[in-house]
Amino acid sequence: MRFGPLLATALIVIGLAGCATRPPASDPEALAEYEANNDPLEPLNRGLYEVNNALDTVVLRPAAVAYRTLVPGPVREGVRNALGNLRAPTILMNDLLQGDMDRAGRTASRFLINSTLGLGGLVDVAEWQFGIRGHGEDFGQTLATWGVGEGPYLFLPLLGPSNVRDLTGAGVDAVASPWFWFGQGEVVEILRWVRTGMTILDAREGVLDVLDTLYATSLDPYSTLRSAYRQRREAEIRNSGQAAPDAAGSTGFGVGVGVTLPPATPQTPR
Repeated sequence: MRFGPLLATALIVIGLAGCATRPPASDPEALAEYEANNDPLEPLNRGLYEVNNALDTVVLRPAAVAYRTLVPGPVREGVRNALGNLRAPTILMNDLLQGDMDRAGRTASRFLINSTLGLGGLVDVAEWQFGIRGHGEDFGQTLATWGVGEGPYLFLPLLGPSNVRDLTGAGVDAVASPWFWFGQGEVVEILRWVRTGMTILDAREGVLDVLDTLYATSLDPYSTLRSAYRQRREAEIRNSGQAAPDAAGSTGFGVGVGVTLPPATPQTPR
C-alpha cells in the first residue's frame, strides 16, 4: 500500500518504450479511434492486462468464489458496509475539496450514524433508517472538477484500469487517509493488511457474475473494460451515476481490474 505510488510511477516510466504508433493523418478514421481510446501505451497495457488475468485466474477469482461459497450473504454485506464506513473520511475530504457541502454533510452523517448505531459500520443504519444513501468520491474526481485532464489510459496488474490523473489521485487518497497515519506497531500493520485484503476480496466477489459474462461474450475484453472504466469515471465525475458504496467499489490501490468494473453490463465489441 505504501509503495504503490512508487511502483506505479516506475511502471509508467518503463512503459514509455511501449507506445502505440499514432496513425497518420491520411487515415482519419484510424486517427479518430486512436484519439478516442486515449490509450497511447496500448501494447504495454495489453501485456500488463494479460499479467493481471493470470493473477486473477490463479488467485483472485478462486478466492472470491470460495468467499461467496463459504461466507453467508448477510456476513458479506456487513463486511462491505464496514469497509465503506472506513473509507468515509476520505470521501468527506474530497466532498469538501470539491465544495459540495450537501454531499459532505451526508457523508459525515453516515459516518457518525453507522459508526455508532451501526456497530462500527457493519449495519448501514444511515440508509436503512434515515434514507441517507452513500456515494463514492476520490481525489481523481476532485482533480477532474478542478479542470485536470485524465491523461493517458493505464492498466496496472492488481490496480486495474486507471489513468495518470486517477493514479495520482489514488496515491493522494491513500496517504491522506487518517487510517494511513493512525496507530503504529505490528498489530496495526496487520489490521491494515487485513483491510486491504478484505477490500480486494469483497470487491472481486461483487463482480464475479459480471466478469464471467464479459469474458464469455466479449470479443475483446480489454477494450470493453477500457471503455466501461472511462464511461464510469465520467459518470462519477459528473455525480450522475448510481449511488456507489463508500468502500470497495471505488478506484484505488489494491483494487484490481475485476474490481473496478462499473455496474452496467458492458457491450460486446463488434
